[in-house]
Amino acid sequence: MAETRKIRLPNDPKPKQWLAKDRSHQYIASYKPFNMVDGEGVRCSLYVSGCLFNCPGCYNKVAQNFHYGHPYTKELENQIIKDMSESYVQGLTLLGGEPFLNTQVCIKLAKRIRAEFGHTKDIWSWTGYKWDELMKESDDKLELLSYLDILVDGRFLLAKKDLTLQFRGSSNQRIIDVPKSLAEKKVMIWEKLVK
Repeated sequence: MAETRKIRLPNDPKPKQWLAKDRSHQYIASYKPFNMVDGEGVRCSLYVSGCLFNCPGCYNKVAQNFHYGHPYTKELENQIIKDMSESYVQGLTLLGGEPFLNTQVCIKLAKRIRAEFGHTKDIWSWTGYKWDELMKESDDKLELLSYLDILVDGRFLLAKKDLTLQFRGSSNQRIIDVPKSLAEKKVMIWEKLVK
C-alpha cells in the first residue's frame, strides 16, 4: 500500500481570533530602503515581526517570531520619512511577518506617510489574510486597509508556488487595487497585472 502523506497547510484563523493588541510587541524584523523587489518602482520596505499563519515554505520564517529584531522607534520612522522624500521613491511596502498583526506600527506609519506625502507616494502591503477574511476583521485591520493602495492577499501555498508570478509566491495570491475594491465592494485586481 502506498503511504499517503498529509500536506500541512497554513493556519486558518476565525474572524477576530488574532488581534494585534494581544499579539504585537511592535518589533521590526528589518527595514530595507531603496529596493525594487517589494512592489512597483523603487520602494522603502518595512518588515514587521510576528506572524501566526505559519505557511510551510515561508521565505521569511525568522520574522514569524513577534520578538525578532528590535522595537519600532520614532528615529526609524523619521528615517523612513526622510528616505521616502527622495523623488525617485515610489512608495512604502509593509510586509513581514504579518502587517495586519502589527497594526499599531503600520497604522502610525501609514498615517504619517499620508500626512507628509498625501497620495504622491503609494503604500503596498502583503498579508496572509484573504480579502474576504479582512472584511470580517477587527477595526484596526480595516483602518490599516483603508490607507493602502495595493494589497497582495492570501497565504503562501507551497503546492501553488510559482516563481514566475509578478510580486507573488503562489498562484492563489492576488494583487488587489484597494481603493477600487473598497469603492466597488468587491475584489478589483491591480490593472498592471501581467502574470
